[in-house]
Amino acid sequence: MTRPDAPAALCATGLGFRYRKRGGPALRDCEFTVPVGRITALVGRNGAGKSTLLHLAGGLLRPGSGELRVLGAVPGTSEARARVALLTQDKPLYPRFTVADTLLVGEKLNSSWDRTTAERIVREGGIPLHAHVGELSPGQRTRVALALALGKRPELLLLDEPLADLDPVARSEIMAELMAEAAERGISIVLSSHVLPELEETCDWALVLRDGRVELSEDAESLRESHTMLTGSADQADALTREHTVVQHRTVGRQLAALIRQRGPLRGDWHVERPRLEDILIGYLQAGAPGQPVPGDQAEEAA
Repeated sequence: MTRPDAPAALCATGLGFRYRKRGGPALRDCEFTVPVGRITALVGRNGAGKSTLLHLAGGLLRPGSGELRVLGAVPGTSEARARVALLTQDKPLYPRFTVADTLLVGEKLNSSWDRTTAERIVREGGIPLHAHVGELSPGQRTRVALALALGKRPELLLLDEPLADLDPVARSEIMAELMAEAAERGISIVLSSHVLPELEETCDWALVLRDGRVELSEDAESLRESHTMLTGSADQADALTREHTVVQHRTVGRQLAALIRQRGPLRGDWHVERPRLEDILIGYLQAGAPGQPVPGDQAEEAA
């Protein structure tokens, strides 16, 4: 059970990072807090800074400006390494090692190691311990990498597109494994994924990056409750913009469809639907896209 006074899983203040060989900054002026005990969806378009943020949190990179804390510790320090596990997209494993050798390395490198959990995750995937890593399928290698990550019994698990190369059945199995571990141990998980539907039932916090900045960091249920999807006449656009925050919209003829964050009672003649988390995340990712006019301009064009 999480203590009420426990430090945040992730906390950033003025966080920035720039790659020397790239043009603009990968992250800039990021301010957010992710509470402990949450399963967080880290969402953004390609190049938004998701991998950079996870590599900073895992201690593989150092901030160029500002600061980032994981469970109250500085990433990359001995305290942080003992409590945080990072599973990157490339899942670096030694192909000539057997699975048993790989798990043994994990045991030798970590002061706290749960051999039973690590071997169970491998065996549930039907993977022989004597098999060489280089001979495994992508899904099997992901299971071995996950076994290494969970075997160290982390308090914070960082996952950078861990399921991208898996078939639907393997994705479902591994997601179920993660949810079971989170429920049993109270692990905080930050999961980067482009497959938004799979985040709907598993994640209870959303962290959205856009162009290297934090667009949103909030409880998932609060997002569902405060946002609304509307369809109605486009001549109501000006009033809608004055009274609420229009996150994303489109106009076809004289019909306006919008995702809004309500700031009070809803006035006007609207068809109202409650959005899914997926709808909200897509709305924030599309908001302010090039060539997208504000609702008032659309209404004038359609009049």
